[in-house]
Amino acid sequence: MSNIHEQIEKEREQARAACALGASSAECAAAWDAVEELQAEASHQKESHPPKTSLERYCDDNPDAAECRLYDD
Repeated sequence: MSNIHEQIEKEREQARAACALGASSAECAAAWDAVEELQAEASHQKESHPPKTSLERYCDDNPDAAECRLYDD
């Protein structure tokens, strides 16, 4: 995931540079749109991969523990 954050920073720098050099408002807006799209993708990736709880991590390490047993109904 750090790769997408690096891309966001790179795009941010490019957008700032484009706007600072007097780029047209359309070019400036397009550069910031690219940043916004990357941020949305990072947010989407974060939602689709929620972090594991401490119990889930424990069960990964200790699958035979009583706390990790799964019962069928």
